[in-house]
Amino acid sequence: MSVDAVVVGAGIVGAACAAELAAQGMTVEVIDASGIGGGATAAGMGHIVVMNETPAELALSRYSRELWLALGPSLRAADAFSRCGTLWVAADAEEWDAARDLQRAFATQDVEAELLDSATLRECEPALAAPMAGGLLVPDDSIVYAPRAAQWLLEHSLGARNIRVRLGAEATALERGAIRLASGETIACGSIVVANGLSAQRLIPALPIAPKKGHLLITDRYPGYLHHQVLELGYIKSAHQTHGASVAFNAQPRPTGQVLLGSSRQFDTLDPATEWSVLARMLARAARYLPALPSMNAIRAWTGFRAATPDGLPLIGPAGDGLPDVWVAAGHEGLGVTTSLATAKVLSAHMFGTAAAIDMAPYRVDRFATEAHHEA
Repeated sequence: MSVDAVVVGAGIVGAACAAELAAQGMTVEVIDASGIGGGATAAGMGHIVVMNETPAELALSRYSRELWLALGPSLRAADAFSRCGTLWVAADAEEWDAARDLQRAFATQDVEAELLDSATLRECEPALAAPMAGGLLVPDDSIVYAPRAAQWLLEHSLGARNIRVRLGAEATALERGAIRLASGETIACGSIVVANGLSAQRLIPALPIAPKKGHLLITDRYPGYLHHQVLELGYIKSAHQTHGASVAFNAQPRPTGQVLLGSSRQFDTLDPATEWSVLARMLARAARYLPALPSMNAIRAWTGFRAATPDGLPLIGPAGDGLPDVWVAAGHEGLGVTTSLATAKVLSAHMFGTAAAIDMAPYRVDRFATEAHHEA
């Protein structure tokens, strides 16, 4: 039996796309080679943050955060949605200037953010090392347990009755009006949405995405130790590094009382093993900001791979290149959870030919080929 759309990938982006299309009245089949909320969704921190590296990143992350804030009250306790806010920490005068620049940039886009001097920062987060120059509090940033949120989107969102999920189903080829599975079966459909992160290249080899490995560590329960998601202002520069290995301080209070720690970024590897040298660098960096950290018990460390594009923006829209009715929602790197809901809205606008709340052009799938043609 044919369905209106097949979504490849049951991570947070695929789940959001399926939920949006189903809410628009489409019948949707979601297929995934493993389970719901795996891959980068399971390996990420689940942060929902407004980021400002480029105007397009700001527009997509701000729009998506608004959608998350509206959805939050509907989520379950197990989805661990928390409006804990983000605290960007300035360690010195140079970073304090960067905090002020960030606050001004946010103000132009009506993103609430409050500058904190050194004393107020210390009151806000007593666990931080002293002295620090100050910080920037973004109170509406949030966190969520993304694997469970993906499941909620597929099973409980508006229109979920129009969604069928098939796990253990690996997509191997795109055909006109159908998708072929590793089992040899084909699923007939009107449209195909490729939303399976790095694995999207197996279906569309020309997609310009590359793996970016990251490490995470979670501690035992220390209730009240942290109150906000806390990041260093050097995090943005680290997040967009394009070669080698880098680490940056990023700590998050989970609703369980645990502390989730990141982050690291590595190119040129597909080895999922935990690399203790990289993890040690990451923890040493975190201990500069949280002096009590070395005395805490760690219970698990793990890695994952982000799908990164050359300009750090996701690929959202028609696949093009002779692939009619094939759509892409991939390449979100470390912002897949944050931007998943807005990605679904942008994709839906493309598919239905309607206007979107933000400019869709910066995320188009063919933008690199177009830019190369213009340069030529």
